[in-house]
Amino acid sequence: MTNAVITTTGPDKPGVSAAFFRVLGSYNVELVDVEQALFSGRISLSAYVDLNPNRLEDIEQGLRNTLSIYQQQISAELSDALPRSRSTHAVVVMGRPLTASHLSSVAQELANFNVNIDRIRGLSQEPVTALDLSVTVPGEEESLRKALAALSAQLGIDIAVESAGLSRRSRRLICFDCDSTLITGEVIEMLAAHAGKEAEVAAVTERAMRGELDFEHSLRERVATLAGLPASVIDETAASLTLTPGVRTTIRTLKNLGYRVAVVSGGFIQVLEGLAKELDLDYVRANTLEIEDGKLTGRVIGKVVDRQAKEDFLREFAADAGISMSRTIAVGDGANDIDMITAAGLGIAFNAKPALREVADAQVNHPYMDEILQILGIPSDDVVRAEDAE
Repeated sequence: MTNAVITTTGPDKPGVSAAFFRVLGSYNVELVDVEQALFSGRISLSAYVDLNPNRLEDIEQGLRNTLSIYQQQISAELSDALPRSRSTHAVVVMGRPLTASHLSSVAQELANFNVNIDRIRGLSQEPVTALDLSVTVPGEEESLRKALAALSAQLGIDIAVESAGLSRRSRRLICFDCDSTLITGEVIEMLAAHAGKEAEVAAVTERAMRGELDFEHSLRERVATLAGLPASVIDETAASLTLTPGVRTTIRTLKNLGYRVAVVSGGFIQVLEGLAKELDLDYVRANTLEIEDGKLTGRVIGKVVDRQAKEDFLREFAADAGISMSRTIAVGDGANDIDMITAAGLGIAFNAKPALREVADAQVNHPYMDEILQILGIPSDDVVRAEDAE
């Protein structure tokens, strides 16, 4: 007995697989590994087998005769290679559009690091085209990550690298930043607009997000501009929040998969409470605005939710959920999220400032939160079927 690879390709029709294995069975062929793929109405079915090498030509001819009515093309050859590579990593490539030239550049960069592409499958066509590449990385991955991050910026597409196997499928807690991540704007700027101080506050916010200012100092400075505003502006601001596209689908899908979902915000709990209830979030932490006699005092109560606090809360949520930090995901956009992003098992920079992109494991540079599902290897078809069933 020896090993061989036998393949049939052609139009996909009922009965092709049954006839293929019926012929192999008639020659007492033993199966070692099988892979079948359907693509645009065509089937590709390969079997890695043990057989009597003297019967290979007879088997090939038998397949041709039997499968000719299905318009199949047959190939059969002896092989001493392993049936399939056990991939070490997943590389997800996302673009709108995603062109053949983009994929060529990614494949060449992988080849430069002696990385073999074992398999490619499509994950989505909307809102971005996403391809999942199963690859084998022969050495350390940090240099590869940096090279792919640079290529991502150069090409204007998103590229994420993750370890393959159980670690990719075992995560069960995701923690979002809120402003400019879960929602499209900055809450404090919305509040400041009521005081006619939006431009002034936005300038301070931008510097804080880039890491140029201490977050707590900048927050207190910005909140001070709100002094004297009626507390009713909180409800008005809460009613005007706009979710980032794909947030509802992403959170609903992850919760259906057993995830706990958290939000940690440098914004304000009074504004987020309704949203947290609407999205069925498991954990919510944010700053608290002080209110006296129905007006904002321009101060916050208690400890400020700053960069360190965000990491601390992520660790608190993981402990409460009974999972290790390696099974957590954090998503943010600014310097205030750096500690949380680096502490998580998977840190995702969402349309982020450079300081955060440099330390994140993956980047999303399109305005669609459901790209996170693709990074996790969840096909959009599975999401749609689950939504329809629900």
